[in-house]
Amino acid sequence: MPRKITDSCIACGSCAASCPVECIKEGDIYVIDADACIDCGACEGSCPVGAIVEE
Repeated sequence: MPRKITDSCIACGSCAASCPVECIKEGDIYVIDADACIDCGACEGSCPVGAIVEE
């Protein structure tokens, strides 16, 4: 199941840098493309504020 970035995102970019399939895009907060996500969890572990959760 893909992960989701919550409103507690501080838009630091660490998740996007850690994503092996580049499915995280910048916006007001970062957003994960659920169709491209391979559910590896790399982004969740890299988030300094715990803003990434399993959907």
